[in-house]
Amino acid sequence: MALTPSSMTPLGSPLPSFALPDTEGRVWTPDDLPGRALVVAFVCVHCPYVVHVKPSLPGILGGLIAEGASVVAVHSNDAVAYPADGPDEVAREARALGLPYPSLLDATQEVARAFGAACTPDWFVYDGDRRLVYRGQLDASRPGNGLPVTGEDLVAAVRAVLAGEAVRGPQRPSLGCNLKWKA
Repeated sequence: MALTPSSMTPLGSPLPSFALPDTEGRVWTPDDLPGRALVVAFVCVHCPYVVHVKPSLPGILGGLIAEGASVVAVHSNDAVAYPADGPDEVAREARALGLPYPSLLDATQEVARAFGAACTPDWFVYDGDRRLVYRGQLDASRPGNGLPVTGEDLVAAVRAVLAGEAVRGPQRPSLGCNLKWKA
């Protein structure tokens, strides 16, 4: 497993346009994700860093949805070379975890490139004007470091946006497996 940091896309960058299907075939665009805050998470099924946080994601992200944020998970890994990240496995995992947000399939990987996503998990938060206000880690927990998964960095950023405030504090890169790009 290659430890890869977020690329730390410049703050203020506009939300890239996208039209991606979820695991049921519904196509989602930014217009389908209203609100003052939008969380876009690049994840996968098999990465140990995602596996580490995923049991906590329904609670953390579900809480943010209840507070008024929109959330989507984007799966961009090459599903041919990494079948564990294929559409059937993504759908199975979403059902098993009871995810309260759509899992989108980026088969061409164009959306991951447009966002500047580099690893899984990789987190992006956009404000109501759809400008990037946070990118980086969920929190400081990593496999084996003994810290609990709290989502504190991401949650603080989203709550600031929902309150109409600036995101404060340092923004640290997420760390995880590199995105599995097509050859």
